[in-house]
Amino acid sequence: MFSLLKENIRIAFDSIKSQLLRTILTVLIIAIGITALVGILSAVSALENTISSDFASMGANTFNLQQYEFATRSRGGGEVEKVNPIINYREVKEFKDNYEFPQTQTSISFTGTGNAEVKYENEKTDPEVSVLGVNEFYLSNSGLNLEKGRDFNYFDIQNNNHVAVLGADFAEGIFKGTDPIDKVISVRGAKFRVIGILESKGSTFGNNQDLRVLIPVELARSIFTQPNINYAISVRVGDKEMMEGAQSEAIITFRNIRGLNPIEENNFGIEKSDDLINRIFSITSYLNIAAWIISIITIFGSSIALMNIMLVSVTERTREIGIRKALGAKRGTIATQFFMETLIIGQFGGILGIILGILIGWGVSAAADFDFVTPWKAMLWATGITILVAIIAGSYPASKAAKQDPIDSLRYE
Repeated sequence: MFSLLKENIRIAFDSIKSQLLRTILTVLIIAIGITALVGILSAVSALENTISSDFASMGANTFNLQQYEFATRSRGGGEVEKVNPIINYREVKEFKDNYEFPQTQTSISFTGTGNAEVKYENEKTDPEVSVLGVNEFYLSNSGLNLEKGRDFNYFDIQNNNHVAVLGADFAEGIFKGTDPIDKVISVRGAKFRVIGILESKGSTFGNNQDLRVLIPVELARSIFTQPNINYAISVRVGDKEMMEGAQSEAIITFRNIRGLNPIEENNFGIEKSDDLINRIFSITSYLNIAAWIISIITIFGSSIALMNIMLVSVTERTREIGIRKALGAKRGTIATQFFMETLIIGQFGGILGIILGILIGWGVSAAADFDFVTPWKAMLWATGITILVAIIAGSYPASKAAKQDPIDSLRYE
């Protein structure tokens, strides 16, 4: 049995070599479909992985009060249906003082600038550093971890201590590899002692999350005095089972702060970190569907091409089939021989498509700063699809070859 299978594989390879050009073209057609599938799924997986890691920094049990919902409602022509007021400092301060719910902690923050220049002795950064004013709960609510040093505490915030927590890039930037802890930096002329360094978060969509400086919120307000600063409120709930109750209480508290009557809609947004991830993943699901549609159309064409090449092969080798049958070859042996050829061609196309698809996915991930992950699921799908294509495309030619009459085959010119 094994020797017969080995012989069929050898004959299949000999036949493939004799029709090299047609085989290469067929392999390429199959590879294009698999490349489309694996390449797009690899890129989408990298995007989803990057989004998951980035939004995981918001914290698993947190929700945010913000100016708008994640999905802004709009009328035709892009006209915004409703303009919500910004969340100002008075409102965030009043919310923090009045919001009372068990096992919760409230973080308030704002971005003072996205193009600050940070100085240390004679060294300085490029003017692309983000400076954030935060309170003592910002790091824990945002899911940020410290690589070294310590977090802000209650007394740092209440006493307006001139302390700062830096992103990871500063250690290798202006500090040139020296330990930044307890060093003094300057931001717009104000001096801050470094108390902590954040773990590296990398760059997403060109935004370097490791080039940022966190300082106490009151000090940040005294440095960055531009009008209409929009603040962010993040609430972390200790028990996930209490999330709904905590959100309801937050909505009631903020509605009271804004003086909304019972029949008025909320003029602010509330978002859970899980909701944001799910909404973005629902968008990327369309990319997955597009990948499947493109690849299925291409693979359908490749299966027709593969069936065509095998039917031509059956016709060209009619006398060979007759000789083999005259020498005692059974129908199953003839069918297996042609089916094996189809399977080998299909797998060549699948392997080539998987390699090209991974390279394309890796290239897109590298260009867009995504976190590339090996697309094992896409590779398994691609392998299964190529086997299915080979079965569908090879069944009819193999059956036709097996049913040929040996006498008529020997007479074929």
